[in-house]
Amino acid sequence: MCNARALGGIVLLQLVVVVLHCNVVTLVSAQGSKWQTLSGDAPFVVARGGFSGLLPDSSVLAYNLGVLLSVPNAIAWCDVQLTKDSIGICFPDINLKNASNIGLVYKSKDKTYLVNGVPTRGWFPIDYTMNDLAANVILTQGVFSRSNKFDGNVFTILTVEDMFKQVKPPGLWLNIQHDAFYAQHNLSMRSYILSVSKSVDVSYISSPEVNFLSGIAARFNRKITKLVFRFLKQTEIEPTTNQTYGSLLGNLTFIKTFASGILVPKDYIWPVDASQYLLPHTSLVADAHKEGLEVFASDFSNDVPYSFNFSFDPLAEYLHFINNGDFSVDGLLSDFPITPSAAIDCFSHIGRNASKKVDLKVISKNGASGDFPSCTNLAYEKAISDGADVIDCPVQMSKDGTPFCFSSINLIESTTASQSNYSNYAMTIPEILGASGIFAFNLTWDEIQTLTPAISNPFNKYNLFRSPKFKNAGNFLKLSDFLTLAKNSTTLHGVLISIENAAYLAEKQGLGVTDAVMKALKDGGYDTQTDLKVMIQSTNSSVLKKFKDNDKYEIVYKIEESIRDAANASVEDIKKFADSVVVNKASVLPVNKAYLTGLTDVVAKLQAFNLSVYVEVFSNEFTSQAWDFFSDATVEINSFVTGTGINGVITDFPKTAARYRKNRCLRENVIAPTYMSPVQPGSLFQLITSQYMPPAEAPNPILTESDIAEPPLPPVVKTTPTDGSTDSPTPARNGQPRLAGCIFLSSLAMLLVTLLLF
Repeated sequence: MCNARALGGIVLLQLVVVVLHCNVVTLVSAQGSKWQTLSGDAPFVVARGGFSGLLPDSSVLAYNLGVLLSVPNAIAWCDVQLTKDSIGICFPDINLKNASNIGLVYKSKDKTYLVNGVPTRGWFPIDYTMNDLAANVILTQGVFSRSNKFDGNVFTILTVEDMFKQVKPPGLWLNIQHDAFYAQHNLSMRSYILSVSKSVDVSYISSPEVNFLSGIAARFNRKITKLVFRFLKQTEIEPTTNQTYGSLLGNLTFIKTFASGILVPKDYIWPVDASQYLLPHTSLVADAHKEGLEVFASDFSNDVPYSFNFSFDPLAEYLHFINNGDFSVDGLLSDFPITPSAAIDCFSHIGRNASKKVDLKVISKNGASGDFPSCTNLAYEKAISDGADVIDCPVQMSKDGTPFCFSSINLIESTTASQSNYSNYAMTIPEILGASGIFAFNLTWDEIQTLTPAISNPFNKYNLFRSPKFKNAGNFLKLSDFLTLAKNSTTLHGVLISIENAAYLAEKQGLGVTDAVMKALKDGGYDTQTDLKVMIQSTNSSVLKKFKDNDKYEIVYKIEESIRDAANASVEDIKKFADSVVVNKASVLPVNKAYLTGLTDVVAKLQAFNLSVYVEVFSNEFTSQAWDFFSDATVEINSFVTGTGINGVITDFPKTAARYRKNRCLRENVIAPTYMSPVQPGSLFQLITSQYMPPAEAPNPILTESDIAEPPLPPVVKTTPTDGSTDSPTPARNGQPRLAGCIFLSSLAMLLVTLLLF
């Protein structure tokens, strides 16, 4: 059913599939207590349309990749549609316009049909023979929020038989969504299914129509092919019984007469409230298991927002359905089968005190700032409880010289300062920030404590917002309180103190931030204790040189810009004052339009000089990750750790990284399965055809000696207080300092006095 061009593309693509994950596969069987599934065995992974979260749904490469990156008994899902000549095809929707280019091939051939009683306009398989579809129609990405970069690869529509022969999936699931529709147009889905099952091994057949399943039930051996009743939205009407699916849920005994299992949207099991927080789970799984029915959960996608309880971590959501202590579903239907595979085989039944399988330092980014406002007590407490090794404090200085922890010198970034009584303090200081800001050194510590924290939303342009329930929760901490909090922890290994803008604060504001940090560490007993490692971080070598003589501290040099390499001389210079280096993700795995383009030598170069390498920032939101990581934060972390050998991650979601270190699939003497192997940088990029290739980008620069060299820190300039405490002018509402206005008013007053006297 393929033309020569398509066949050549498929051969190339299948070869690339092999190199996407290069490790030899040895299965790591799921261990732990007996599964709470109906059979007691591990749940199944069902790959909906193959790996449809990345590649065009139901394409040969999507199916091949779905099988390759899943557990060995994974099941390939095919939505069966019927053509005009009664041939079954795998296609995700009855309307072909949703995931193909048929609208371009057969222009003005669209029609309107009633689908489940709803007038629907588009292109429908009942109007085309298989030859019509095979000639020029190709599969495309049907979800607009996903990448369309593979639409030029000429993926042809597959018949059920062709898919089975080319992919050879361990299991096959045929979903019959619209039997009644086809019957209205004189096409028999029943006849087709009975016919195709003679030449294709079918593991599961599902349908939301009682009449269809009950009509074929007697023709199938349930030990070989299981029938599954698919529940749609609870308010929708099932056409045979004329009951809502919600009401049918109360009659599982009836469903048992013609089916071996049920397939339900995940919110049937774990409902959420209007704010997208989890409600208590229902009794559905227990009730179905009591009737002897398997339960499969659907609607799992890594790149669709789900309950805030999971902190944008898809693996955490899967674990909630299979490893919650009360029940386990029997299978998971997912667009991203790699994630449930890892959840089942690598992360299930792991106790909180499980040993670490990977030597990786987990450093927080402003505490657990993905769950709480940055640098608040709640963010730090969450980071500690989530398993961070090191919590961080970016030190800022208040107007009255109090060092405190805050994500930025600009108070607007993580507070509601711009809506507060201090909004008229806004000003522009080019040496610090290009935009207008309300700066920490313009408010006293008492004033700063009156500000309301605000959770950071770095991906709000994608309509991804972090936990609204806690968006203004917590209190800010002085550096001394932060150090006390860390010292009272029994699990932390260290603290990271970040210092920026030291030269400006010394020269322009009369504030000695480095001296304040040294004093706080000494007063907190950190100069004498050995339990907690002190890490001092800065982008300024002049700051770090002030601390380098204290051999109890780990000096961390942060390289702010993205680099592709570092000259030996520059690394030698870093080594003179630092013990480790922080780089961003793009300096290790460069990207172009969210696709990895290769692997740099930056990590290897720095480590060759005995410098540890920490990488930032790892976030759970899928928009923060390259497409190569399959919208899964765990895949990204694993690829950096096992693929590039970094020493630590800096993350605003420490729980994800801390959990990663404990997964069974990375234990010694076991070859990791494909779903726990690092991705191969550039493999996906090579699949993009020329018409979809993004424009070339200029290469990142090489770090040189001049990038590191800095003059020594200037001495702290004592300012003259105007009211006993103020050492900087108060800004006006227009964002400019009021000093000039004060001078003008003083001059005017002097002029008036002169006129009056003379």
